[in-house]
Order: sequence, then structure tokens, then C-alpha cells
Amino acid sequence: MASDEDDNATRPTDVQAAPVGDAVLTAEMTTAPPPWLLRAFLLAAATVAGLFAGFWALTRLQGLLTILLVSLFLAFAIEPAVNWLARRGMKRGLATGVVFLVVIAVVVAFFWTLGSLLVDQVTTLVNNAPQYADQGIDWINRTFKTNLSGTDLEKYTSNWSKYLEGAAGNAWDIGTRTVGVVFQSLGVLLFTYYFAADGPRFRNAVCSLLPPRKQRHVLRAWDIAVEKTGGYIYSRGLLALASTIAHYVALRVLDVPSAFALALWVGVVSQFIPTVGTYLAGALPIIVALVHSPSDALWILGFIVLYQQFENYVLQPRITATTLDMHPAVAFGAVLAGAALLGATGALLAIPVTATVQAFAGAYIRRYEVHDPAAPLPPAPPKPHRKWARQLTIRFTGTEQAKGGSSRSGEAG
Repeated sequence: MASDEDDNATRPTDVQAAPVGDAVLTAEMTTAPPPWLLRAFLLAAATVAGLFAGFWALTRLQGLLTILLVSLFLAFAIEPAVNWLARRGMKRGLATGVVFLVVIAVVVAFFWTLGSLLVDQVTTLVNNAPQYADQGIDWINRTFKTNLSGTDLEKYTSNWSKYLEGAAGNAWDIGTRTVGVVFQSLGVLLFTYYFAADGPRFRNAVCSLLPPRKQRHVLRAWDIAVEKTGGYIYSRGLLALASTIAHYVALRVLDVPSAFALALWVGVVSQFIPTVGTYLAGALPIIVALVHSPSDALWILGFIVLYQQFENYVLQPRITATTLDMHPAVAFGAVLAGAALLGATGALLAIPVTATVQAFAGAYIRRYEVHDPAAPLPPAPPKPHRKWARQLTIRFTGTEQAKGGSSRSGEAG
């Protein structure tokens, strides 16, 4: 009996001690962090560090990425010509070299022609500068009733020497930038050659990293990009040729010096520099004509305006109908967006890139015919037969069994 009483005396203490242990365990569980919290913090820190590292790498590699983008665009532009030569038995590397030589020869001839024009016009301006200054002073005095003289002109232009000295002091910076541009141009040529010569191999290397279903979409996008970029260069070349011929005839009729160089300038710049190319192209022949005869400058201005209207409404829609079916507002917006993203490079690449995206989207986006709201709606197409709906109908109605039973009874009869 004593032992039972002792046990009963000790039990309340055990019952009272148990809740205290549970409270301590509960307090430890509430104060200890969950096990996933540390992993979440580490993952967030790694994500932020990766974003900063990627942004830092992009800023450092911006020049290289721009070179690769321009090289890929140029490779797409010359790939149709390379493929044409390769299909006729020429090795792809040799075909790429031949196309490269032709393109480089055209570019060198263009800049050589413009260089000779620039030298001739600068020499003419320097030799005739005193005569032009006197004529300008006489015109200002007659028009605005002033009494300017040569000494006043010298006083107003006395600060020009300071600007010239400052420009001479920056000669080292200009030379450094020139060397950088030369190296970037060589890099563009090298990558363009590799992308064009090893185009199929590069395409297969990219597609080998993707499953077969994705490979079809990548190859289709690649073919569209090559087609649109080559079509862009082809159409712009035809428009530049037509513009050069037309302006050459007009400049020869007006007897403007360096007619061929000026016409070539107008044709190339107006077509291959988007948005502002038309104004840059037309400014040079007007200035050259203004130096020789102001009346000729007015005639040239009128001809340029008329030809632009003819080109925009007659030539360009016919030539670009099969290559770049793009609204002018879309093209203008694409140029602005490209210039905001990559500067002059983005402005040059904006139109072919937008045409590629538009063509690729048109191949996968379904379009419907727009109907007049006042006209009655066309009948709705029949709903497609769904096998699972038929199976559910048969299961719950027993139609198939009824049919089977009737057929069996007919056979028995």
C-alpha cells in the first residue's frame, strides 16, 4: 500500500513535468528558422550576383557583340550569292572569297570616287574663297542695307583659329579612334567570312543542341532571315542604281561638275542610310551647285523632291513588294527603336531584322478575313468530331449495344 501511495504521489509530478517539456520544445521550434530559409537566401543572393555579373559582362563585351551582330547580318546578306556559286560547283570557301572581293571592290570604288570629289571641291573652295567672301558681303549689304567690309568679316572669323588649334590638339584622339575603327572593320570582315563560308556547319552546330521539333523552327527562322536580308540588299541595290542614273542625267543636263560622283553619292546614301539618308544625299549636290550657280541649286532641289515622290509611290512599292512587305510607319518606328538600342548600327539593321520577325510571325500567326459589321455573319464552321465525346455517349446511353442487339436479332431472323 505504501508503495502504491508513493507511485501515486510521484505521478502528478510526472504529469506536471510533461507540459513543461512540450513548451520548451515548442519554444525551440518557434525560435529556430525553417530549413528552407537559408537555401532561399542563398538562391536569391546567387541570382542577384549572377545578374550583376551578366550586366558587367555585357557592358564589357558590347563591342564584340556588336561586331558579331553586324557580321551575322552581312553573312545573311551575301549568303544567297554564295549559295548560288556553290550550287554551280564552286567550293563554299572560294565562293565566299569571290563575293567578298566583289563587295570590297565596289566599296573601295565608291569611296575613291567620293574622295576625288571631296578633294576637287575643297580645292575649288579654297582657291575661290576671297571671291566668294566678297560676293557674300555684297549680297548682305544689298539685301539688309548694311555697310560690312572685309575687315568686319575678319573680325567675326578671328576666333576660328582657336577652334582649329583645339582640333589639332585632339589629333592623337582622332588617330586612336581611327585605329580602333580599322580593327573593328577587320574583325567584322573576319567573322563575316567565317559565318558565310561555314554557314551550314554553324547551323548544324546550333541545331544539334535542340530537340528535333525545335530544330525545324530554328531552320525556318534561319531561312527567313537569309531571304529577307538578301532581299533587302537586292532591293536597295536596284533602287540605288535607278536613283544614280536619274540624278546623273539631271546633273549632266544642268552642267554641274563631278556629276557621276554626286549621283553615286545620292543613290547609295539615300537607300542604305535609313530615315536621314535622303536629306544627307540631297544636301551635297545642292551645296556643290550653289557654289557654281544658285539657280542650278534650285533646279536640283526641285528634281530631288520630284524624284523622291516618284520613288516612294511608284518604284519602291514595285521593287520591295516581294522582298520587304513592310508599312513605311513600321519601318520608321523600327529605325527609331534600333537607333535607341544600338545607335547607328541598330538603325542600319532595324529594317531587315523587323522584316524577318514580321515574316516569321506571319508564318505562325493565323489571320482572318475582316467582314463588314453591317453584313450578316458567315455561318459558323462545323465543330470537329471528338472521339472521346462519342465514346462517352456510347458508354452512358448504350447506343452501340442497342445497335449490336438489333443487328444480331436480324441475323438470327
